[in-house]
Parts: sequence; structure tokens; C-alpha cells
Amino acid sequence: MSDANDDVQNYALAVLAGVVALVVAGVITLAVSTTGARAPAGAVAAAPAQAALPRIYFEVDSDALPADASEVLGRVADAARANPSAAVLISGFHDASGNPEHNADLAKRRAQAVRHALEANGVAPAQLVLDKPQQTVGGTDAREARRVELRLQ
Repeated sequence: MSDANDDVQNYALAVLAGVVALVVAGVITLAVSTTGARAPAGAVAAAPAQAALPRIYFEVDSDALPADASEVLGRVADAARANPSAAVLISGFHDASGNPEHNADLAKRRAQAVRHALEANGVAPAQLVLDKPQQTVGGTDAREARRVELRLQ
């Protein structure tokens, strides 16, 4: 029984370390991108593309955090801890196939798993806001219906 607990604890620590590394990388990237050159006065800026939100993609019918989530969680946790007045909006998504109640509940459980991981990574619970599960519309990538998006506000 102790070996199983040690394995779980080691996995959790590895996920946490990955999340921390991701957050640090995100903060550095943000700092570098905001120091770029400005457009000359009078220039018309092109319409900005929608900024890519940090996303975590889950396996089919699973609310278990995937192994590669630690990088995204780390970046978001670092940014949230660096800005304690900011809120982290957590949005779970699902598609229209199958049982709608099951899908919405699964999207909610996925968002809650992300919330718990961020709390474990030192983000204050008051900063974490769960959004109502959202249904994806259209798109060609089936993973989009199994995602959780994170937004720092």
C-alpha cells in the first residue's frame, strides 16, 4: 500500500514540477513578447488573431489529467501566483454527441481536476473560477471537445 502511495506522490510532484516550469516559461515568453517594437504612428494594425489560450486535452470519456498537462498548469500557476489579484477562468468543453448530461458533467469534472491541480501548485482558491461547461460547435479536431481552457483575467 505504501508503494502505491509513493508512486502517486511521486507522480503528483512530477506534475507540479512540470507546471512550475511551464509557468516560468510562460512568464518569460510574456515578458519578451511585450518588449517588442511598436508600430509607427498612423500605421493601421492588422486584426489580431485570437490569442491562443492555454489548453489541456483529455482522453475520451476521462477526467484524469493527462501527463502533458503539467507544462500548461505550471505556466498558468506561475502567472497566477505572480498576479494575486488576477482570476483564472477555467472552462471545460464537450461535444453534442451522446448523452448531453453526461458530457456536461464530464466537462465539469475535467475543469475541477484542473482547478485542484492549480490549487496544489499554490494558486489561491479564491483566484480560480469555474465556468459553466460549454459545448463545442463545428471544428474538425475531435480533441477540441475534450479540452479545458484557462484564461488569466
